[in-house]
Amino acid sequence: MQQKTSEGSKRRPQLEIMGHRKAEMNKLSDIMASAAITGTVAGVVSTAALATLANAEGKSAPQPTNSTSHWLHGDDAAREEGIDLAHSAVGFATHQASAVFWALPFQAWLASRPQRSNIELLRDAAVMSAIAAAFDYGVTPKRLTPGWELTLSKKSMVAAFASLALGLATGAIVTRHVYPPSQRNIPVR
Repeated sequence: MQQKTSEGSKRRPQLEIMGHRKAEMNKLSDIMASAAITGTVAGVVSTAALATLANAEGKSAPQPTNSTSHWLHGDDAAREEGIDLAHSAVGFATHQASAVFWALPFQAWLASRPQRSNIELLRDAAVMSAIAAAFDYGVTPKRLTPGWELTLSKKSMVAAFASLALGLATGAIVTRHVYPPSQRNIPVR
């Protein structure tokens, strides 16, 4: 009989560890799902802003998106004024992937304290966007930057990163309504 008790006591910590691992995996998958939604919204919002900013500077709307394909096509990508698969699709897909990439640490940050006001979300999104700008233009090799500098003025680039912040905050709000914390493995405070 003592052996059963001994075996049972050995299994209990193993089950607790397995339960903890499962909870951590669920939390990670929730963060990833939230990042996919938030990043998609942020990418669309910032792409629209890029087109508007380009038009305001007398350039064609697709040029900033085409510029993002410079990692594949070189700096000449910025000269492409029309929409095509080689530049526009590659640039859009690259920008969307980047927006989801930046939404991942943003959503992880939000998961640490999910109850934020919309103003707090916008503040936190602005911080994440500033980190993205610093990383994209301060750490990343030139060939892997967003490429906006090939088309837009510095003032418009700042506005583009501001639109990324607006998109991250909007995406987080959409995520909160579509996929509320009560349905995720994120504690509600």
